[in-house]
Amino acid sequence: MTPAKPNPASINFAALDTLRLVDELQSFTAAAEKLQVNQSAVSYTIAKLRACFHDPLFVREGGQQVATERCKEILAKSLQMLEMLDEMAQPEVFDPRLSERNITIACNYYERILLVPDIIAAIRRQAPHMTVKVINALGDGHLRLLNREADVLVGPFARTESGFHSRRLYVEEYACLMDPSHPLADGQLDIARYLDLNHVLIDYGGGWKSAYLQELEAAGHTLTPTVAVPSPAGLATLLAGSDLVATIPRRLGERSADHLVVAESPFPGRFDLSIVWAAHTNGSAMHRWLRNTIWETCRG
Repeated sequence: MTPAKPNPASINFAALDTLRLVDELQSFTAAAEKLQVNQSAVSYTIAKLRACFHDPLFVREGGQQVATERCKEILAKSLQMLEMLDEMAQPEVFDPRLSERNITIACNYYERILLVPDIIAAIRRQAPHMTVKVINALGDGHLRLLNREADVLVGPFARTESGFHSRRLYVEEYACLMDPSHPLADGQLDIARYLDLNHVLIDYGGGWKSAYLQELEAAGHTLTPTVAVPSPAGLATLLAGSDLVATIPRRLGERSADHLVVAESPFPGRFDLSIVWAAHTNGSAMHRWLRNTIWETCRG
C-alpha cells in the first residue's frame, strides 16, 4: 500500500522550528531546554512529523540525534519558510521620501475646500513622489474604505461599529450666512425668526442629513426651504444682494464670507470632523504615516 501523502494541515511553524533545533543541537533534551518545554513535548512533535513525512527524520549515532537525508531536504525548505516568516514579523518600514504609492482620500465639498489643499501640500513636502486621488464620500464613504476604494475618509463620518477606527480633528458647528443688507444681519436670530427666513437648503443627497436639520427636527420643527441646491458651490453668488439665508458649517461660511455676514444659528448642530479608516489598514506603516500627516495638518 502506498503511504498517505504528508498532511500540511498537521504541520505548523513551531513544529518546523523544533525540527531545526533538534538538528542544530543534535539532542531532544537540549532542544527542550532551549524551548523551555519538557523533553516529552519535543518527542511528541518529532513523532508527529515522522508520521507526516513517513521518515524517522533522526537516527541515534554516537549518542547524538543525526538527521536523515529526507530530514535534511525538509529542513532546507522549511528554513526558507522560517526566514520568510521572520521577515514578515519584522516591523514594516515606510519611508515617504522614497515612496511612489498612490493614496486615495474620500471626502466631500467642505473638506475639499478647507482641508484637502493643506493635506496635499503636507503630503507633497514629505513624499514628493507619491500621487494623491480625491474622491467623493457622499453619505457612504465608509463603504469605500471597506471596498478598498479609499485609504482614509475625512469628514463628519466617525464610525462606532467594529471594522473601523476614527480620530477627531476638531468640533464644527453650523452658522447662518447672509447678505449684509439682510434685515436680520445685525440681529439675534431666535427660533421663530430663523424658521421664518427664506432658506437656501443644501441637499447633499445620498441619504445625508446635516446635523443642524437633525437638531431642528428633534426639537419638533420643520424647515421649508425657498431654494434647494446640491452643493455649497456658488453659494456666495446666490446669497449676495438677496434676502436668502443659508445654514452651513461655520468655517466654510467664514471662508465664503468676503462680502457676506456670518450669524449665529439657533440650531448649531455641533459635529466632529474626523479621520476614519478601516481596520485592515490599522497596522500599515504607510497608512499610519498618512493618518498622522492629516491629523497634524488639520487638527483644530
